Amino acid sequence: MRKRILQIGLLLLLPVVLVLSSVIPTADAFTEEQRLISEVWRIVDRAYVDDTFNHQNWWQVRQRTLRQPLSDREAAYSAIQKMLTSLGDPFTRLLKPDQYRSLQTNTSGELTGVGLQITQDSQTGNLRVIAPIEGSPAEQAGILPRDQILQIDGTPTVDLTLDEAAERMRGPAGSQVILTVVHDDTNDPEDIQVVRDRISLNPVYADLRLLPEGNKIGYIRLSQFNANAATELENAIQRLEAEEANGYILDLRGNPGGLLQAGIDIARLWLKEGTIVFTVNRNGIQDSFTASGAALTDDPLIVLVNQGTASASEILAGALQDNGRARLVGERTFGKGLIQSLFSLSDGSGLAVTIARYETPDHHDINRQGIIPDVVVPLDTITRDQIGTPDDQQYQAAVDLLTQPAVVADAA
Repeated sequence: MRKRILQIGLLLLLPVVLVLSSVIPTADAFTEEQRLISEVWRIVDRAYVDDTFNHQNWWQVRQRTLRQPLSDREAAYSAIQKMLTSLGDPFTRLLKPDQYRSLQTNTSGELTGVGLQITQDSQTGNLRVIAPIEGSPAEQAGILPRDQILQIDGTPTVDLTLDEAAERMRGPAGSQVILTVVHDDTNDPEDIQVVRDRISLNPVYADLRLLPEGNKIGYIRLSQFNANAATELENAIQRLEAEEANGYILDLRGNPGGLLQAGIDIARLWLKEGTIVFTVNRNGIQDSFTASGAALTDDPLIVLVNQGTASASEILAGALQDNGRARLVGERTFGKGLIQSLFSLSDGSGLAVTIARYETPDHHDINRQGIIPDVVVPLDTITRDQIGTPDDQQYQAAVDLLTQPAVVADAA
């Protein structure tokens, strides 16, 4: 009797197996589109920072996605984007081949477009400006950090991924795009016409400021953390040291971040020792990056920050603040404490995946919270030409701190 029951049980199971295998083929029978979906799913499954995958069964997401009709590569891309959207993380995203090539170029060269660093508002789905690139058409048109972009040439941004939005804002120099913008302090949408241009990504500006009583301050403005940032900043510090600077202002306002390694390398230019940043993966395992005694100067340092200071900028600011190497002046920073890694896919596209979060040396998780400066100084709207001048209240507060007798005495 037991044998008969077992045989009946096997017969009942067999049709279920046959039905499932008819819906989702084996890996050997996958189409190219299905293989690409499986490739993306596998990378996220192994690397994504949240092992609950936004509190959903990630395997079931894969199965649902593979059951969809996939007539061509664009259909596969659409299915992948939908699958990734379910994670609730705008930074984990598919990059089509042209977008992937463009992103790789942007970290080291120049681009043609409006010059905005953007993120996606997790509550509204709209685009939010991290910061305009200094001197870019977007900055000249009056677009500010934390502005929301509702439409691009009439297309609602809630219907676009980050990379689709970025692609629509790129274009030939001299061409125009209309951005529907809501400033952070208003509720009224405004159509802003922006003329695209070629944008230089040279990230460092530096000069020596001669102040009363013999003080010489090195003013350094860093606009982003690209592949050249650490080398260019090292050259700037060495030049200012040769000119006998006895204090520094490092301006990270409006700096949206960039390469993690660039932020770490730049921190090492200022720190002799100490932890720069902790990274925490989905298993709660911490790794850390430290300084190793190669600081270029011991002179007093003030770091300027604002709402457009984000990501790698916050890593640097947090490292200098928590190690007591610098005082921060300005406004609360943006609050992006997530780290992405790029993966190349088999068809030439790419995948950005959030693989970890970071904590400052004192274990502050700044994601969506930002870093509060030591000295909070609000800033009225000023022109680009007024940045780093006495008309710039935050800059002037930094100068006042550096030239206090106690600070100068400590430096001696």
